[in-house]
Amino acid sequence: MSESSRFPRPLQRTRLYEQVAEQITAWIAENDLKAGDRLPPERKLATSLGVSRATLSQALVALEVIGVVAVRHGDGTVLTDTPKVERITDAIRAHAERIPDVIEARDALETKIAALAAARRTQEDLDRIDEALQAMTTDIDSGGRGVKGDELFHRAVTDAAHSPLLAQMMSEISELIRETRIESLSQPERPKTSLAGHQRIADAIARGDGAAAAAAMHGHVMLVSDVALLREG
Repeated sequence: MSESSRFPRPLQRTRLYEQVAEQITAWIAENDLKAGDRLPPERKLATSLGVSRATLSQALVALEVIGVVAVRHGDGTVLTDTPKVERITDAIRAHAERIPDVIEARDALETKIAALAAARRTQEDLDRIDEALQAMTTDIDSGGRGVKGDELFHRAVTDAAHSPLLAQMMSEISELIRETRIESLSQPERPKTSLAGHQRIADAIARGDGAAAAAAMHGHVMLVSDVALLREG
């Protein structure tokens, strides 16, 4: 019998935010909440669970990326699906394990897309990119995370590349990208930093500088890869 088959695999350490996510889903079940119901304000929920606001926020982000809740600016945290408590930690860990692969795919695809956009963009494409930047700016200035504007920006850049096959490939991983987008933009100061990265990409595309657009996109995607779930180790 080999060493690997003789002993069980070491148990993974349960992180605090994973425990909190489980507590939240248990509370949802105990109170018979349904899709569309609103969770208590973060301050009240953190006090009830005896955890810091930072830990609670990370747990809510984890629940958001796996589709259990939606954090809506001005409307609080809303339940979008009835969670199964026993699967929450597995789902959160599966998301964390996917992130490096998603980032690798985004870097390969979007860096090329940015270069092509600089070479092929029309005035209409540039207008759509500017509109996306403005939408993200407006949302961030009002206290939001800029998630929708971020999505619109990357879609506009992809369309500006005028490459149907690359656009199809991006569409096929769009839900995985959505997970990393929420995780990244939920971190302190990240929305403004991300917006600045978008502006550098947009400026390079407007100048028709493919090399600069590709470099700016690469730097932006690498920024997105720095997320709390991976730093927790």
